[in-house]
Amino acid sequence: MARIPTIFDWWGAAMQTALVAAEAQTVIALRLWGMAADWHGGAGERERMIAEKAPVFARAAGAAMTAALALQPPPLVALAALRPIRARTRANLRRLSRPSR
Repeated sequence: MARIPTIFDWWGAAMQTALVAAEAQTVIALRLWGMAADWHGGAGERERMIAEKAPVFARAAGAAMTAALALQPPPLVALAALRPIRARTRANLRRLSRPSR
């Protein structure tokens, strides 16, 4: 029998969603500034920006499906889906916010 989600499960999913949104907005801003000033990867960054989406969303969908099939409550399914997306946005933010060499 699946456990009943608590308010903390829902709050955790909401917080992770907010963190993904904040990191993604910052990454977009850094990439736009980088394209305008030709720093942080140049053309390689443009290709990475497009190429990284499909594999990350495929991993997120797989994680959500695995959690749902394991009868996890909805907020834990959402957290499972957010985990790979958050890992990518966090990695992009760390990489793009490093000082240029």
